Amino acid sequence: MTHLTDKKKLTIMIAIITALFFAAINQTIIGIAMPRIIAKLGGVDYYSWAITIYLLTSTVASILVGKISDIYGRRTFLLLGIGVFSLGAILSGFATDIIQLISFRAIQGAGAGIIMSTVFTAVGDLYEPRERAKWSGVLSAVFGISSVAGPLLGGYIVDHLDWRWVFWTFLPLGVIAFMLIFINFPKGTKREGESIDYWGSLFLTSTIVPLLLALSLAGEGPNKYAWGSWQILGLFAVTIIALLIFIWIQMRVKSPVLPLGLFKNSIFTVSNLVSFFLNAGMMGAIIYVPLFLQGVKGISPTHSGYAAMPMSIAMLVTSALSGQFISKTGKYKKMGIIGLMVMTIGISCLYFMTPTTPIYLLILYLIVLGLGLGTAMPVFTLTVQNAVAPHQIGVATASSQLFRNLGGTIGIAVMGSIMSTSIAKKMTELAGAHGQQTIPVSTDPALAEKLALINNPQNLLDQPKIEAALKSLSPESQVLFTKMLDTVQEALSYSITTTFLVGAIMAAIAVVLACFLKEIPLRSGKNMEKSG
Repeated sequence: MTHLTDKKKLTIMIAIITALFFAAINQTIIGIAMPRIIAKLGGVDYYSWAITIYLLTSTVASILVGKISDIYGRRTFLLLGIGVFSLGAILSGFATDIIQLISFRAIQGAGAGIIMSTVFTAVGDLYEPRERAKWSGVLSAVFGISSVAGPLLGGYIVDHLDWRWVFWTFLPLGVIAFMLIFINFPKGTKREGESIDYWGSLFLTSTIVPLLLALSLAGEGPNKYAWGSWQILGLFAVTIIALLIFIWIQMRVKSPVLPLGLFKNSIFTVSNLVSFFLNAGMMGAIIYVPLFLQGVKGISPTHSGYAAMPMSIAMLVTSALSGQFISKTGKYKKMGIIGLMVMTIGISCLYFMTPTTPIYLLILYLIVLGLGLGTAMPVFTLTVQNAVAPHQIGVATASSQLFRNLGGTIGIAVMGSIMSTSIAKKMTELAGAHGQQTIPVSTDPALAEKLALINNPQNLLDQPKIEAALKSLSPESQVLFTKMLDTVQEALSYSITTTFLVGAIMAAIAVVLACFLKEIPLRSGKNMEKSG
């Protein structure tokens, strides 16, 4: 599509940006709202699953669509992605329990994977790498805008409206995005001599799904299995067997879903590994900061959104500037390393938070994180696209999305397991240390009922319920209730900040890997030969 006029390309980009914003705003609006949704539907033990399942299906869909869209074109899959995503959003709003919500989020995630993979690939079709860098910054800025608007709107909706409107509010935007793509995006023609790798797709899916299930289900606590249990070991065994079969298939089929030869390109391999660890570290902060703000600090979803907004603004500004800088200079390695280092510092600061940490300090840490994310994020999809031949852009971009999503999904799964284990451990430790002294057994049934209420960390996410319980007690009982509340908040704080430590380690690994990234000139003009 590089032959199109600039005006036509701009029209198509408006349609692409609308589709991306539709998917992104629906993704970012959930983070702030999830604690309150869990408080309404129940199932705090499944808290991370509502996010994990979305990333899991998004991961599978993005890599499968990448190769197929190389064969049949992008238009059909953009429209399919918007349709599937919208269906998942509608159904999620009608969920009556956490299991239904997780199931419908799986549908929504599949649509998101199709949209995300196809959007970034389409930009690769339209522009050469030097100009593509500028648009990569714009697309990252779209994420930044959605990161600002999403938390604010999500908090406002769950505070003032039924939580279901979190999923329904932006459906009209999906209709607009669908129509813009349908009208403006050129119809694709099937590439001759190519075929769909059905068996490869099947065994790639059979590799990813059991792996992510094992990482999500392993650990201590309700609905978890020990790492050495037959359930977890069985899932890992299925993963290994499916992976070996997948590799065997990819070495023999004519049009592999993930050409293994791409991994011989060091830029392709290093960029994808960096993307994996970048997303693994980032997702922990995005998912668990709202939980800290609402569960530990006790602030409302709306104010939680305000607290997260400066991070999004910082990310928005630096992503746009990063894209412009790379477009003008053609240099990207130092930009990526600096961004990752700043991101690592930001997540590391989050690890040192306690229940008494002032909100302004938390906001400052998030700004540092946003500055790093915005600087680094536009870099590594661009490096992948620049390092492969034009006819491989679709599958290369999809592979980049695959590693990003795998990083985010595995990161959340691992952090969720660590959080479940650490909160149970900390609650036991605190109860043994001073529980009997500060919270004696009471003969007051009302107090006993209220203490049982806050003994479940899930109830900390419904602050109005906690405040009502406190006000209903006598002054003497309020003292005991407050001590118990402090204990549970301390345990929740400890478990959440432990996940930030894991995120910081993963981000630091990304920094080290980025140092090995080979820098080659970004292609410009009509030079579309393979580089590197």
